[in-house]
Amino acid sequence: MTFPDAIRRFELWLRSERGLSDHTRRAYAADVRQLAAFVGEGMTPAGVTPTRVRAFLADLHRARHPATLGRKLAALRAFFRLLVREGVRESDPSAGLPGPKLPPRLPKPLSVDDCDALVRARRPAPAVPEGARETTRELRDQALVELLYGGGLRVGELVALDVRDIDLRRGDVRVWGKGGKERVVPLPAAAREALGAWLDHRRHPGVLAEPLFSSLRGRRLGERDVRRILLRRARQAAVADRVHPHRLRHSYATHLLDMGADLREIQELLGHASLSTTQKYTAVSVERLLEVYDRAHPRAKAGAGRGRG
Repeated sequence: MTFPDAIRRFELWLRSERGLSDHTRRAYAADVRQLAAFVGEGMTPAGVTPTRVRAFLADLHRARHPATLGRKLAALRAFFRLLVREGVRESDPSAGLPGPKLPPRLPKPLSVDDCDALVRARRPAPAVPEGARETTRELRDQALVELLYGGGLRVGELVALDVRDIDLRRGDVRVWGKGGKERVVPLPAAAREALGAWLDHRRHPGVLAEPLFSSLRGRRLGERDVRRILLRRARQAAVADRVHPHRLRHSYATHLLDMGADLREIQELLGHASLSTTQKYTAVSVERLLEVYDRAHPRAKAGAGRGRG
């Protein structure tokens, strides 16, 4: 089997069995193509040795961030394990290779005020009314931002939604997460109101099977479209911090925790397979409390030398 044939099989497997997002599938396939270019045209996947894989990763080591190297190693492991499973190889040449040490990275949520400004942002009214197209855009964007922040959805989950996945009577949304796992996420009142206005605007036969969020020409919005909408809203709201979909997800989880939500409930709402993934938000909340203390407490300056252990 040649590399192009194996990569096509790999992409199909990632989509049909692993349920990974389009972005991750493209990244994994690109990583394997990069290995194929490194080992040369005459090499097949069956002929790649552990030494060649190690040399490939070492060649990238200086120029790549540890997180990128870790993803490339994960892509190669998935690729070769598939080939072993299908009998193309007898063993995985990436097995046993240590991943790069990653510095601890805590989520960086937006403040409650910034999130509030973002969902309240409105484009300045034009001197001449622009008609139905502008109304459609405003209703769509408002519902989109309210759902991202109010439901804590991943951007891939958001763009995959159809109208029938929203149940305004119950007040929830059915989401298909990583690995094709289904979960039902309750919606706050503001999100229900914005979605209700958006769906009322779209009442026509067959709408239930349509994408929840689409362009003005009817094309399902993609992840890049959502990022552009958020950037535009951030400029309108004068939010200085960088705004992107996953940061709203971080904000959703952190703000829930700050308000006293149970960690396991947040895990279920976010669709995390492991509680340890959700626990990082406790560290964020502690850091935020310490910042508030240092900024506001009358004894903070007197205790500037205090330890935080």
